[in-house]
Amino acid sequence: MSLDKTYQLLDRELAVEDPWRLDSNPFERERHAQLLRMSRSRGAIRNALEVGCAAGAFTTKLAPYCKRLTVVDVAPRAIDRARQRMQRCSHITWTVSDIERFSTAERFDLIVVAEVLYYFDDVARIRAAIRNLVQMLSPEGCLVFGSARDAICQRWGHAAGAETVMAVLSESLIEVERLECHGESADEDCLLASFINPGQTSNSSNLHH
Repeated sequence: MSLDKTYQLLDRELAVEDPWRLDSNPFERERHAQLLRMSRSRGAIRNALEVGCAAGAFTTKLAPYCKRLTVVDVAPRAIDRARQRMQRCSHITWTVSDIERFSTAERFDLIVVAEVLYYFDDVARIRAAIRNLVQMLSPEGCLVFGSARDAICQRWGHAAGAETVMAVLSESLIEVERLECHGESADEDCLLASFINPGQTSNSSNLHH
């Protein structure tokens, strides 16, 4: 699926009240609970980046624990809907951008990227997006990742899923935790993981291998 078609699909899906049942599905609530636990595992969160906010279901859970939070999504409708849910939060910066192109001089002690990277249409673009994320992660910072498994993502028409992305992340980051999250349907089967950035020098060399 091309990225243009993906963007159109996301925009249509975001038009409904609870896209992907992120607020109402017990599987999604458990997935978010585990993502939040991993995000908070290293203590206070000074400056966080959430990649892909959908309609803001996880943003509402993460934001109270962050001194500053940057939220990036490729879909303007997603940013608009999440921003509406978080109107009282002045510590959040909202940006419409593809994560391949998003750039900032800031460094984040936490990056959360879940159910996002499989939308890229080949592994080379997934790798490029990961390279960009790692460059924005502070030394000793934490990246929390989640995705449906490779087989499920490929059945959906995507190039790759959790296992492939986690292998790429492990080229430059240190995996510290991994868990499985299951629901009632065959599609509700994902991997969650947290990674630590060992330092900028090793990242720069490993990412070019």
